Amino acid sequence: MHSGGCFCRAVRYQVEGVPFHETLCHCSICRRTSGAPLVAWASFQRAGFRFTSGRPARIRSSPGACRSFCAACGTPLVFEHDDFPDELDITLCSLDDPQSIPPKDHTHLRSGLSWVEAMDALPKYARGRE
Repeated sequence: MHSGGCFCRAVRYQVEGVPFHETLCHCSICRRTSGAPLVAWASFQRAGFRFTSGRPARIRSSPGACRSFCAACGTPLVFEHDDFPDELDITLCSLDDPQSIPPKDHTHLRSGLSWVEAMDALPKYARGRE
């Protein structure tokens, strides 16, 4: 079982089962709804997912797709698509232990940002810039 939730802890969830489609999504909608260059996701069977406290806000982000997020702090939490009614995706970094489910691929690179590949070559600091 995995648990997670938003930054302010107003919305919490639990998910059971084996994750699949563990990915780093580069699509423009993920970027715009998260404010990040990409979003880490994993799919689960919907039957194994439940909110344990609070209720998220929801937005139809594209035809057939709905995203859930915390209305108080804005943390993206869940993606659902009408074409896949038995599954949902959770943002890996909303997990209490995001290290427990590493991404296995990149998706939607066609709409990704050109500078993302160059990020590994940037200077690295253990904390803030020193």
